[in-house]
Amino acid sequence: MVAVCVTAVLPGRAWAVAPGAAGATDSSGGPGAYAFAEGITPIRGAAGTSDAPRLTAGETYKDALKSGSELVYRLDLDAKSNAYVSAVAVPKPGSKVATSDRLKVSVQDRNGIDCGSNDARFGSADFPRPLAAFAYRTMKRDGSTCQEAGPYYAVIERESDAGSTADAWDLEIRHELEPGLKTEGPTAAPENWPSASPPAPAGGSRERTGGASFSDATGLTTGEWTDHIEPGQSRFYRVPVDWGQQLFASADLGSSPGSGSVGGALAVTMFNPMQGVVNSADSVLYDGDQKSVDLDPMPPVKYENRYDYRAQFSNARFAGWYYLRVSLNPKVAEEFGKKPYGLTLRVTVRGDAAPAPAYDGPAGIFDVSAADEEAAANGQSGPEAERSGTMKLVAATGIGAGSVLLLGLGAWALLARRRAARTARPDAGSAGPPQFGPPTSW
Repeated sequence: MVAVCVTAVLPGRAWAVAPGAAGATDSSGGPGAYAFAEGITPIRGAAGTSDAPRLTAGETYKDALKSGSELVYRLDLDAKSNAYVSAVAVPKPGSKVATSDRLKVSVQDRNGIDCGSNDARFGSADFPRPLAAFAYRTMKRDGSTCQEAGPYYAVIERESDAGSTADAWDLEIRHELEPGLKTEGPTAAPENWPSASPPAPAGGSRERTGGASFSDATGLTTGEWTDHIEPGQSRFYRVPVDWGQQLFASADLGSSPGSGSVGGALAVTMFNPMQGVVNSADSVLYDGDQKSVDLDPMPPVKYENRYDYRAQFSNARFAGWYYLRVSLNPKVAEEFGKKPYGLTLRVTVRGDAAPAPAYDGPAGIFDVSAADEEAAANGQSGPEAERSGTMKLVAATGIGAGSVLLLGLGAWALLARRRAARTARPDAGSAGPPQFGPPTSW
């Protein structure tokens, strides 16, 4: 007898990574703990290029970056693909940071030429929270540098104010490749595009709990979503945005009794699939009354956006999962109490999906699939969606194997009955009693 087990996967967030569990390596256990990617690979960056460890495309790594230092990693690139490296820096909850503290990521060639770089700062909301930036080597039609195959180097730097806590920042590092194009397209970002904010999403609010990192960010679709956030905590969400589409987002912090005020109370940032900042807002003054933060309109996702000098355009260069990070200043607890605060997100994805660029190979993470749309609708993080897909495959395989077995048993029974009937016929001779057993061939 064969038992076929089918596991039902219900919509919504199935579980959250708890501090101390696999993927949550911050030992603080507080609301600001960051859940590092499952299966993350430890690595130790070098002080120089000669002994820099190699990053493999598609892998995620964990390192630590001291104050005022830099780490170097090697990239072995071909002469066709666009290459990206991102770094998420995670200061310890409760540490002191300054507005000017900076994380910078660069990709450099063998001659030290900067192929592409970005940085991130705490800005006016000077409290510890995960910072993220990305760098790139982009293949260009008329490019003269950073175009050949060979070794390149990812350099991650940290600059800190003298008054900031000197403890090392944990790093989550990713390396991805984007295939080149079969045929070149436009090289100028569009000048005219819909920039008016859409009306508030209809249908009322629904609850959805945010994740604790990019890797376990909760999926969202167009709609109004409610959550709770504690002072010092960062919530992460992800939204699939396809080619030609725009993402609009706003966040509301609920009211609370009490007196006083906190500057830079709520920091909201939108990131692209490689954790590059598209736009952000962090100057909210919270006085106990409800406050709203509207991110600037995001231009439609287009391949040619990468040729624009403005980050708002150049970082909206590919389709895939776009991320929202919402962080609440820990000083809010001092003025209004250490407790969860109401948080409302309004998300709108506008526009029909356009055809993808003529990639010369699989797009990898720079794509929106039907499975991605389903994961967003169900509120799943990346690991949850992967486990859900695995269980569906296991269930389908089990049902398929069970069906084959049942068909085989049915065929065996039918052949046995026919054999018995032939034996029982008068002209069958003295063949003896019916003989039952599996057929000698199928």
